[in-house]
Amino acid sequence: MLIDGTNLILGRIATVAAKRALEGETISIVNCEKIIITGSPRRLYEKFKEMQDKGGPYKGPFFPKMPDRIVKRVIRGMIPYKKERGAKAFKRIKCYIGVPDQFKTQKYEIVESADAAKLQTLKFIKVGDLSKFYGKKF
Repeated sequence: MLIDGTNLILGRIATVAAKRALEGETISIVNCEKIIITGSPRRLYEKFKEMQDKGGPYKGPFFPKMPDRIVKRVIRGMIPYKKERGAKAFKRIKCYIGVPDQFKTQKYEIVESADAAKLQTLKFIKVGDLSKFYGKKF
């Protein structure tokens, strides 16, 4: 399954990806920097800053700053990754920034339930903006 993350809601796309990975499908998500996180931008920046500040440089929890890794971490939270079945499912999930050459000619699958056109609020940020806020260049 190949998913284009442009203007899709992060939590909803993560549930679909987690469910399909547990069923045995290989999931590839492209354009992870364009996925939307709903909520107040100020509150989201504060929340992710709190996550970054937990732990220390040598002791976790470690939270990623790159957009593709943020998306993969959210999906990891929906999979029992410490068990054998979940670990295998988690390895079947791949996230990419932009569109790699191997996927340019392939057709993307549409996830209707994750479309941002259904949002009733204007409060959201993109994962790429969140990553840039923390100083990552991609």
